[in-house]
Amino acid sequence: MTKVALITAGGSGMGAASARRLAAEGWKVGVLSSSGKGEALAAELGGVGVTGSNTETADLQRLVDLAMDRWGRVDALVNSAGHGPRGPLLEISDDDWHRGMEVYLMCVIKPVRLVAPIMLAQGKGAVVNISTAWAFEPAPMFPTSAVFRAGLASFTKIFADTHAAQGLRMNNVLPGWIDSLPATEERRSSVPMERYGTSDEIAATVTFLLSEGAGYITGQNIKVDGGLTRGV
Repeated sequence: MTKVALITAGGSGMGAASARRLAAEGWKVGVLSSSGKGEALAAELGGVGVTGSNTETADLQRLVDLAMDRWGRVDALVNSAGHGPRGPLLEISDDDWHRGMEVYLMCVIKPVRLVAPIMLAQGKGAVVNISTAWAFEPAPMFPTSAVFRAGLASFTKIFADTHAAQGLRMNNVLPGWIDSLPATEERRSSVPMERYGTSDEIAATVTFLLSEGAGYITGQNIKVDGGLTRGV
């Protein structure tokens, strides 16, 4: 049976690595990115692509429509994200807080609204959101990311509680320092493994969480950070 996965913000980094890994394992892929790289990647992988924003419902709908027109189903959704506003906590403007919510939280809620009815009609589906290791151990370096991805963890658990019995699963992957980010010795040395993780390692985790082998995992936050964080 054809398996179809949609990947948002999939033009580079962990999103692109996830698209490549899924395609290598036999999935059909649809990729959205704002740069055009996602559309090119999708063409390379024999899938469908859209150049647009994961904060715009119309662009997300185009991706879903292309997948449904071509394959007639959506089995998985991988939500990646760009980078939101940063700065001293009390100097972040209202507009930037709202922009952070769009980048880190609504970029999941909007596509989930579109694909969940399809998955419910199929009786099965899985969503993986690429979050951050700092969702539960927030750092001043990434204030809007930490705040709204803590909210994403709550959304994920409520979604799992609501739809698990209907065959739908949702989990979050929490990457630490990954090679798609600028490398510094200070960051590297803060990791017990003493190295950055790779986008391919995140993609492998994403692919597992979408697989039958992860069929009993939902509502969880899976840390992939080389031992960096220590929260339960």
